[in-house]
Amino acid sequence: MATETDVGGNENGLKKRGCGCTKQDFLPEQSFQSWTSYINALSNTKSRLKDRLLTRSIDHVELNEMRTRSQHEMKKTLNWWDMIWFGMGAVMGAGIFVLTGEAARNYSGPAVVVSYLISGVTALLSVLCYTEFAVELPVAGGSFTYLRVELGDFVAYMAAGNILFEYVVAGASVARSWTSYLATLFNHDPNSFRFHVSSFSEDYCHLDAIAVGVSILVCIAACMSTKGSSRFNSIATIVHLIVLLFILIAGLTKANPNNFSNFAPNGIRGVLKASSILFFAYVGFDGVATLGEEVKNPGRDIPIGLIGSMVVIIMVYCLLAATLALMQPYNQIDVNAPFTLAFQAVGIKWANYIVALGALKGMTTVLLANLLGQARYFTHIGRTHMAPPFLATVNQRTGTPVNATIVMTVLNSILGFFTSVGVLANLLSLATLLIFSFVSLALLVRRYYVRGETTSSDRNKLIGFLVLIIGSSIATAAYWSLGNNGWIGYAVTVPIWFLATLGLKVVVKEAKKPKLWGVPLVPWLPSLSIAINAFIMASIDRASYVRFGMWTLLLLVYYFFIALHASYDAAKENERSATAASNEVEV
Repeated sequence: MATETDVGGNENGLKKRGCGCTKQDFLPEQSFQSWTSYINALSNTKSRLKDRLLTRSIDHVELNEMRTRSQHEMKKTLNWWDMIWFGMGAVMGAGIFVLTGEAARNYSGPAVVVSYLISGVTALLSVLCYTEFAVELPVAGGSFTYLRVELGDFVAYMAAGNILFEYVVAGASVARSWTSYLATLFNHDPNSFRFHVSSFSEDYCHLDAIAVGVSILVCIAACMSTKGSSRFNSIATIVHLIVLLFILIAGLTKANPNNFSNFAPNGIRGVLKASSILFFAYVGFDGVATLGEEVKNPGRDIPIGLIGSMVVIIMVYCLLAATLALMQPYNQIDVNAPFTLAFQAVGIKWANYIVALGALKGMTTVLLANLLGQARYFTHIGRTHMAPPFLATVNQRTGTPVNATIVMTVLNSILGFFTSVGVLANLLSLATLLIFSFVSLALLVRRYYVRGETTSSDRNKLIGFLVLIIGSSIATAAYWSLGNNGWIGYAVTVPIWFLATLGLKVVVKEAKKPKLWGVPLVPWLPSLSIAINAFIMASIDRASYVRFGMWTLLLLVYYFFIALHASYDAAKENERSATAASNEVEV
C-alpha cells in the first residue's frame, strides 16, 4: 500500500516514498531504531508510564497538530442529511430481526415494545454525550479522542483497543450473516453457500468466500469516496425503510388485539431484562461520530444527524415490535426468526423473501458504516503512534484513510472467512457499554474540571462525587443481577446515586460551557447514562467478562512493550517541535 511517512531518526526530516512497507512504516520512533535503543526504552518503562498514564491531551492538539500527521486532510463533504442516513444505516441492521424474538418470548411478552423504548432512551442518553464531544472535537478518533482529552492516554488506549476488537468481530459476524440471508432468498441452507472443510473443527469448517467478497466490495466503496459511500448508504437505507414499512403494514393487517391481553407476563423484571438484550439493536452510532472530521458544519450537522437518526430508529423499532406482538401470541414467537415465522403462521409465507431482502440491505449499510468507523478510529490512533503511524495516512486524491480501511477489511475478512456466527456473537457486547460509560464520565470531567482554573477543593469534590456515582451505579446493578426481589438494597444505592449527582450539581462549580451544542440537564443525564450502562453490563454473561479480561491482557502487553514507548517518543518530539516554533516566534 502506498505510504509517505517521516523516517524516524532522519535528522533532515526527509520523506520516504514507496509502495512497500518497511520497519519505518510501523515503528519509526527513536526507541525502535536499534536493539540498544529498545532495551534502554524498556528500562525506562516506569518513568515513561508515570509520564503518560494520566497525561491528557488538549483540544487544539487533537484538532490541528494530530491532523497534520496524516499528511493530507480528509475532505469535508458531509452535511446533516448524510449524517442522518449514516446514523440509520449504522444501527438498523439485522438486530431487529434477531433480538426481538428472544426478548419477547423469553422475557417481556408483548411489553417488548416498552423494552425497546427503554433501551432506545438509554442509547439516546449516550448519543447526547457523544454529540457534545463530536461537535467540540470533530476529529476521526471518536471516543478515543474524547477520552484522550479528558481521561488520559492510557484509558483512551484501553478503550479504543477494546472497541476496535468489537468492530472487527461485528464486521465479521454481519458479513457471515449476509451470506445466510442471501441463501434464504434462494431457499438454500446457509452453509450450502460456504465451502466445507471436514478437517477443521465444527465452528471453523464452513469457509465463507461470499462474506470476504462483500467485505472487499464495501472496502472499495469506503476507500473511493466518503461522499460516494454516503450516497450508496442513503439509497440502501431508503430501500431498507421501505421494506420495514411493508413489514409493518402487512403485519398489522393480521393483527389480533387479544395477543396484548397478557401484556407483561414476567413483570417489570422481564421488561428490564429484555431491554438489556435489545440495547444491542441500537449499537453503531458511535462509529458515525468518527465522521466528524468530514462534516461541513459540525455545530449544526452532527446534532441533527446523530440525535435525529436515533429518534427515528426508536420509533421504527417500537412500531415493528408492536406489530410482531400483535401478529402472534408471545409464547409462539420464534426466537431465531421471529418475523419470518410470524408471517408464515398468518399465511403470508412469501413475506420470508421480503424480510430476507430487508435484512440484506440493512446489513450492507451496517458493514459500510462499521468499516468507516473502524478505519477512522485506527487513523487517529495511528496519529498518536499507539498504532503503527502508516495507518494515519490520508490519501491525497480520495481524502479517505485508505491504509486503515484496507487493514481493517483484511482483519474482518480473515475472521469472517473461518469463524461461525455463533462464536462471533458470543464475543460481542461488554466493551461497547464500557466505552459509553467512559464517554459519559468524560463529559462530566469536561464540564467540571479545567486545568489551571478549577480549584483543588473543587477537583477533590468532583473526584469524590464521581466515585460515589460510579460505585452506587455498580452496586445497584450488582444487586439486580443477583436476583434479589427486595427493596432494601435499592433504598441504599439509589439515594447515594441521587445525592452524589445532586452534590455535583450544587457544590462543584461548572468549569466549562459548551461553545456550540451541549447536553441538557448536566450532570443528571450523563450520570443516569453511567447508571443504566452499568445496569445493562450486569446482565451480560460471565464468559463475556472472561473474554474481555483476556483481550485486555493482550492490550496491556502491547502497550507496555510497544505503544507506551512509541507514543512517548511521539509526544516528546511534538513538545520539542512546539518549543522550537515558540522560540522562533520570540526571535
